Amino acid sequence: MSVRLDLNNQEFQAQWFRMEKEERYAVLQTCVKIAGLSWDELYRDRGLRREMIQSRRSTGGSRFYSIRITPKLRAVVQRRGEFLEFLTLHADHDSAY
Repeated sequence: MSVRLDLNNQEFQAQWFRMEKEERYAVLQTCVKIAGLSWDELYRDRGLRREMIQSRRSTGGSRFYSIRITPKLRAVVQRRGEFLEFLTLHADHDSAY
């Protein structure tokens, strides 16, 4: 099953739309890449450097993960069924955690 993306989070969109053109494009490229992967491929992809965020959980108890967009930019995401929901973007690697 292919990964489907949920890019509708208002905070994520506000952060994405405020970025410089190159950063916005890097987010888009990562989204295109992820949309072409299966869930198993996403979990194994070394370029995304997916990491579980130990310090936080959603109100429903699901885990948040950090994925690499660029060496300086990370996104916080969570899986909701067949969707990968983008929640926030972080220019400072540590602020994602």
